[in-house]
Amino acid sequence: MQQSDTLRIHVRASMRWPQGQKMAENNITQDATISGARPLTSGAERNREHMLAMLGQVRELEQRTVRKSARAADSFHARGKLLPRERLAHLLDADRPFFELMTLAGYCGLEDPDPATSVPGAALIVGIGYIEGVRCMIAVNDSGISAGAMQALTGQKLIRAQEIALAQKLPFVQLVESAGGNLRKYRVERFVVGGGMFYNLARLSAAGVPVVSLIHGSSAAGGAYLPGLSDHVIMVRRQAHAYLAGPSLLRAATGEEASDEELGGADMHASVSGLADHVADNDLDGIACLREVMDTIGWRDVPGGESWDEPLEPAGDLLRLMPVDTRTPVDMREVIARIVDGSRFREFKAMYGAHTVCGHARIQGHHVGILTNNGPLDCDGSTKAAQFIQSCVQLGRPLVFLQNITGFMVGREHEQAGMIKHGAKLIQALSNAPVPRLTILCGSSFGAGNYGMCGRAFRPDFLFSWPNARTAVMGGEQAAMTMRLVAENAARRSGNSADERAIEAESRDIVATFDRQSSAIHTSSLLLDDGIIDPRDTRSWLGMALATVEQAKHRTVQPMQFGVARL
Repeated sequence: MQQSDTLRIHVRASMRWPQGQKMAENNITQDATISGARPLTSGAERNREHMLAMLGQVRELEQRTVRKSARAADSFHARGKLLPRERLAHLLDADRPFFELMTLAGYCGLEDPDPATSVPGAALIVGIGYIEGVRCMIAVNDSGISAGAMQALTGQKLIRAQEIALAQKLPFVQLVESAGGNLRKYRVERFVVGGGMFYNLARLSAAGVPVVSLIHGSSAAGGAYLPGLSDHVIMVRRQAHAYLAGPSLLRAATGEEASDEELGGADMHASVSGLADHVADNDLDGIACLREVMDTIGWRDVPGGESWDEPLEPAGDLLRLMPVDTRTPVDMREVIARIVDGSRFREFKAMYGAHTVCGHARIQGHHVGILTNNGPLDCDGSTKAAQFIQSCVQLGRPLVFLQNITGFMVGREHEQAGMIKHGAKLIQALSNAPVPRLTILCGSSFGAGNYGMCGRAFRPDFLFSWPNARTAVMGGEQAAMTMRLVAENAARRSGNSADERAIEAESRDIVATFDRQSSAIHTSSLLLDDGIIDPRDTRSWLGMALATVEQAKHRTVQPMQFGVARL
């Protein structure tokens, strides 16, 4: 195996581009000042340095995972096997991008809470890419990390990938090699929640969405149902084993003696049990077979003939726009100008509810309705956004939410003006809009503003974060001040004086807790988004998401009452 083959996909972080095209993360240290760009604020360079520092932290964590898996190279190659990311590199079409999702899943989680040593990713690689011209959701067990054993969020990460595949009618392709559940770190909730992996595979097949599995190694116990619930199964000879109980468990449970090959080898399953449709001689042969299966499925994504204008403003400015201090106001139209075709944006009701910005644009040729904020949501802004959402539904137009929101307006004037009922109009429109919804967390995402601008709980089709994004019920200082007032009022009612030292200590703890939990790295590690992206790549990620939901709208599937059974 050539060294270049080994490293082919190790160097990419969250998005792999065709050879010859530049990826924004490769330009992190370059001077992004471009003559003719709009004048930015005096703090722009400080903003840029801050954004690049946070982006660098994200990329370093992603590379920590890649390096950890790559350490198993000698062991894998000695057995004639490819590393998981090598398998993925050979599987993907080389001339199309691969968008890796949820790269920080499980960081500082139950497996290892230490930020210095925790390895993110949950030992699973998932993303959207192309195989034989077919846009697919791809899941790869990262068996270079603890033999691919299930971690705390592995099941939830896989379930999210399956949900995207089901909603967007994406063939679900899985490269399987996992030691199964880690019995030393057994948690009953992992076992219970993990059943959703099999539930979703059955739903995908019944919905007419093909499930294709290539078994590279162990697929034991519950993992045996990964091929069992697949429509097409390929197993690698003398490497792949699928069984409900392996030799050790079988001997412990029944006293029966049997080898791996007798219980679950590829040749046995191809000739005796009927579980395997194809047997491959090695990893590369299995990948070639899988590509042939995808060619047979034939759901090629044919690029459209239309062209579009690039934004007039440089994407590099997106590093400079968002302030270090989240309390500093930002005109989000500046963000829009750098992600939409030709920087053209037709604003809706610009003079009414002016803090809420709504309007029409195109992103890589796709018509979209965009909603964002230049301040809190007030009564007028809420009703304006509700009307705009309804008008986009009438047109069948996807909605793009660019979150930088401190919440809904509060106070006597706003309560008396009907803030609750007007905010409810927005929530009603958003929750029931039957059009694709895409959300980017660009800055603050505080309070009910997270909900009103289509946060995770409102089930957007895709949700991505910029590395500077902050998500919380409120700011840490607000929370500390609230609890201070509660403590002082309680002391006053009891006739005692407040313990200032205790209140100060509690305030520091509250601010630290809110700051830690509101960071994009923390929320992404909990799967509260689909990944942290480079702001400069926002247009590309939105373009991918819009093309995916557009394809889903036009793709014809043949639903069945039940999935394709292994007969």
